Amino acid sequence: MCNNCNYTIHGRHHHFGWDNAIAPVEKVAPGSTIRFECLDSSAGHYTRESTVADVSSMDFSKVNPVTGPIHVDGAEPGDVLKVTIHEFEPSGFGWTANIPGFGLLADQFKNPALLLWTYEKTMEPALYGKNGRVPLKPFAGTIGLAPAEPGPHSIVPPRRVGGNLDIRDITAGTTLYLPVEVSGGLFSIGDTHAAQGDGEVCGTAIESQMNVTVTLDLVKDTRLAMPRFTTPGPVTRHLDTKGYEVTTGIGPDLMEGARAAVANMVDLLVQTQNIPAEEAYMLCSVCGDLRISEIVDMPNWVVSFYFPRSVFE
Repeated sequence: MCNNCNYTIHGRHHHFGWDNAIAPVEKVAPGSTIRFECLDSSAGHYTRESTVADVSSMDFSKVNPVTGPIHVDGAEPGDVLKVTIHEFEPSGFGWTANIPGFGLLADQFKNPALLLWTYEKTMEPALYGKNGRVPLKPFAGTIGLAPAEPGPHSIVPPRRVGGNLDIRDITAGTTLYLPVEVSGGLFSIGDTHAAQGDGEVCGTAIESQMNVTVTLDLVKDTRLAMPRFTTPGPVTRHLDTKGYEVTTGIGPDLMEGARAAVANMVDLLVQTQNIPAEEAYMLCSVCGDLRISEIVDMPNWVVSFYFPRSVFE
């Protein structure tokens, strides 16, 4: 619980798309600290008793709910909203799914698949089978402001005012800066994750309901084209203890390079860990990292995929 919060915004105050016509659930002064009750990206569709059949029955018009919006007094277009993230209160349950038609390798993984995760609220690693352990790093996948264009707009793609950024390093201790495009800013947050690799390659992370505490402040008359953020320290060390297995994709197209790097890692995990390809793909999404390793030696670029050996060692 947040003892220093000015407000708590309950999870029932959520919406499924960006629209600057949505009435704010609260108006706050700059510098206010707010605790948000956030839903997971399925809006609570999955439970500890869910099966793979639930992947096909999910209502895709109700994905990535965000709690809010919050009107910040004095925020006007041309200002920046400064979001200081203080704390995540994890629920202890999460899920990862392969959703047909969605994800980097959707053409290769056409059948639904589901992993259910139970983890300690103290953020001990989530268990995968008997031997796998996935280190946790909670963050909000969707965090942003209302766009200037009249809505409604889909919640799925990221935008210049934030939205579905899915950047795992926007976590506790991070300060995020968002460009304000409408009066009051209209801040919302949700789609909380317990863990995710850079790229979220199968389209889902360890999706997990959480409460989040942030402070909203203003930086006046400061133009910002797109979001930026400041981290409190190193961002990768939590997975570095045993090193990495790394596969590559090389060619003239970064997207195809990314696909090849991930597909090669899926093949490697199937061979070395004796797990199904669908589970290897989902594991890549929750704890492996896509990186652009080289983008200057034309005509070919190098994309690498890093999988932490600590998961299985």
